Amino acid sequence: MEENENMTAERSLEIIRESIEQSRRAMTKYSGMPMIWWGGLVVVFAVLIAYLWKNHGGPVWNVLWFVMALIGMVGDKLMEKRRESVPKNIIGSVISKVWATFGIFCCGLGFITCLAGFGVLSFKSLTSVSGCFIPITSIITFALGMASTTTGLILKNRVVSICSIIAGIGGFFLALCYPGGEQLLVMAAVAIIGLVIPGIIVNIQTRK
Repeated sequence: MEENENMTAERSLEIIRESIEQSRRAMTKYSGMPMIWWGGLVVVFAVLIAYLWKNHGGPVWNVLWFVMALIGMVGDKLMEKRRESVPKNIIGSVISKVWATFGIFCCGLGFITCLAGFGVLSFKSLTSVSGCFIPITSIITFALGMASTTTGLILKNRVVSICSIIAGIGGFFLALCYPGGEQLLVMAAVAIIGLVIPGIIVNIQTRK
């Protein structure tokens, strides 16, 4: 009877492992397009905002990031409706929470920075000769790299993890080197390396 109990426990653990691995494969299969979608949006809006920043009014155009977020969420919903239903699982839940946390922190930071830019808030400890300075592009780039790397580790996909580490760390320091709207071109490059390219590779891998 004791042997049967041990076999039952081992079988239960095996079923759990198989279930987690199946969930991971399912999430990997459908993670490529969202990465390409969001990465593409970041590239388009980063280039657009950089152009408007330089030629038509300065950093005020950063408010378009909130427009991008709305477009991105609508596109996500449309993609969910078109693809086959994926049962809710622990892997999907963890990845969703990782990106939800990223979104909350970045939107909060962006909103506070906008208020500071319009003079509603001030940060005396961060003021310089040119006024309030918060390296928001570097911070968001680093956070993007962390979220994408975590996703790659959860999915056990080395390509996603390595590209995200390169994009996050490299983008963080490069964005500090470029003033004004030019740093948004760094953000575009980060989105290509950390989201678009891994998304394309994931799609190719899952089709094999």
